[in-house]
This record gives sequence, C-alpha cells and structure tokens, in this order.
Amino acid sequence: MTRQGGDQRHGDQHDGPTAFLPPVDRSTPPATARPAPAHPQPAGPWPAPVLPTRQPPPAWPGRPARPTPDDRQQPPGGPGRPAPPVPPGQQPGRTVDPAATALLPVLPARPTAPAMDSTALMGAVPPAPEPSGSDDPVAPPPPPRRGERVVQLRPEQTGKGYKSVYSELTRPTFASRLRTGVRVSGEVLITFGLVVLLFAGYEIWGKSVLVDAHQSKLNQQLAQAWGPTGDPTVSPTGPAKAVAPAEGKPIAGLYIPSLDKNWVVVEGVTQEDIRYAPGHYPKSALPGEVGNFSVAGHRNRATFWRLDELKSGDAILLEGKQDWYVYKVYQSRIVRPDQVEVVAPVPGEPNAKATRKLLTLTTCNPKFDNYQRLIVHAELDRTQPKSQGPPPELEG
Repeated sequence: MTRQGGDQRHGDQHDGPTAFLPPVDRSTPPATARPAPAHPQPAGPWPAPVLPTRQPPPAWPGRPARPTPDDRQQPPGGPGRPAPPVPPGQQPGRTVDPAATALLPVLPARPTAPAMDSTALMGAVPPAPEPSGSDDPVAPPPPPRRGERVVQLRPEQTGKGYKSVYSELTRPTFASRLRTGVRVSGEVLITFGLVVLLFAGYEIWGKSVLVDAHQSKLNQQLAQAWGPTGDPTVSPTGPAKAVAPAEGKPIAGLYIPSLDKNWVVVEGVTQEDIRYAPGHYPKSALPGEVGNFSVAGHRNRATFWRLDELKSGDAILLEGKQDWYVYKVYQSRIVRPDQVEVVAPVPGEPNAKATRKLLTLTTCNPKFDNYQRLIVHAELDRTQPKSQGPPPELEG
C-alpha cells in the first residue's frame, strides 16, 4: 500500500519508536500554544525525564490519606499566566511536555525534618529584647534611701589598679575605727578589772589562809623556845642580861582585844621576815623595857588591816615568857614613809633619852597602797605575871 504525497514521506520518516506519538498541531501560533521557555530548548524528540515523586504520609486510623502535591489540581502556568494547551489524551497535572522540561534539572527529594523530642522546648530562654536604637539616655538608678549603703558589685579601676568588690565593706571608716577602739578599750578595762579583783581577793582572803597557817607554826616554835620551866635568862638571884634573838625567829605574842586579833612577832622587818607575821625592829627595845618596842606589819586582812580602828585607851598586850605586858593607846597618826623618827626611843625626838616604856605599831596607808604610814603609839600600863593567869582584857 502506497501513501500519497507528503503523507507518504511523513509516514516513511516517522516509522519507528515515534510512530505512535500524536501529531503536533502546527496551525496554532507559538504565542498562544505555550509560553516561551526561559531558556531556548533544542528541537527534536527527547524522552520525558523521570521526576522524583513524594510518598504520601501514612494515613491515621479512621482518617483518609492526604493527597500528594501531584494529586492536587494546580492551575497550569501559575497565577496570572495562560495555561498551555493540553495534548489530546493527557490529563492536566499528570504528564509533562517533553520539549518544555527536557533540560530542567532534576531536583533531589526534600529531606524530611527529624522528629522533635517532647522536652526540646522545656526551659527555653526567651531572646533578649533588641535595642531600640534610639539615642535616648538611659535613666539613672534611683538614689538610695536614707540608711541604705550602696556597694559596687563589680571591681572598678582606680589609679592604683582595680579595687576589690568588697573594698567598700572592708574599708575602715571613722565610725569603724571608733567602734574598734571602744571595743579594745573595753576588753582591756575588763581584763584589768579582773586582775584587780583577783589581786584584791588574794590580798583579802588568800593571804589570810597563808598567814594563819604560818602563825600556827610560829606558835609551836615559840612554845619550844620558851620551854616548860621558866626563862633561862633569869637566875634565882635576879634577872640576867637578855640575849638578842636571831632574825626570823619568834620573840613574843601580840594581842589586840578590841580587834579580836593576835599574832606571833618575829625578829626583823625585811620582806621575808614580815611576810606572814609582824616584825620587831632589831634596834628597838624589847617587851617591858625602857624605850620604844616598835613592830611593823603588812596592811592585809590577816595582819594590820583594821589598825586604823584603834582609839585612845584601847589595850595592846605583849606576851613574854613569864609576864604579860599591858599597853594603852594614846596616839594615832599618819606620816610620810621617810619619817623614821617615829620608831626612835622617844618618838619624834631621835636624840632624846628614853624614860618611858612605849609600844609603836606601823603599817602602810591607805589600804592597797603604801605612799603613807599609819602609826599607833601606846604606853605600858602594867605588868602581870603569867602565873596569875591571863589579863582581864583578854577575858572580856
């Protein structure tokens, strides 16, 4: 069978793979057939490119599957553009013109977004506000209220370097120095007061215990020195010359009935001698002799603490080995420490000759100090033998 004219040539040229392609309508002008592509495409029959397709998401139970973009009916050409003619036998949106898409690049499949954890947004910090960009000055902070103290929270640079954050808190001020001075002064005064109280307690009560203990020993020594049989210095025919006692040794007993006090007098007035007992001035007269029997003692509670309470006429007794000597107070006075003439044989007259039998007691004045001397003078009133018993002043 032979085709006629152009149909025969056309048919002979297109026998093969493209024999069944639909004929191209060349009667329609190119402007109305489809818009010109952005890039010129070479003419000729080209195979249609294979485009990747999106898989539709799985449908939930009870819910129809969502249509893919290929299933949606999109207006060809986009908004405002005329749709190209659809060849016969093709559906819009389902096929692609080979000539229009021959040189278009193949787009890769869009990657799917990873699944977000349920706690991804927990604790999210909101972004800082953007600066307004205006030139308005920042408002200064309000001034501190009365009584408040403002401290810099960051180190600040000075001429000597950076200043510490806590320098405002640790910098000394006049008030802090004043408080420190008052606190230190108070601690010093309290410590000094405690020391004074301890010293006073020792002087008043501590020494009394020590003096009483030593007085008991001195009483025993005096009793042993005198012996049970009379005075060894006295012979049956008359008194013999008295022997000077050794320093630190007991020589007599001293009693003041009005103060309810008594002591053993030792020889010597050094600090070691009169530490626990009144001391006899070595160059002064002995008990009952013509002259001035002078005795010194500390002004503590165990010794001559209340010596200022003696009045004129009060009795002061001395105990010898065989006799009692009763003296009566006739004068009390306060002198300077350098007035040593008060213990002379005639008090106040160092060069005078003694004619009376006197007793003088000396101690420090005032209490707890020694810048003065308290002096008590007494004169012998009578002598009583020990064989007659104790004097009535002791009994009362």
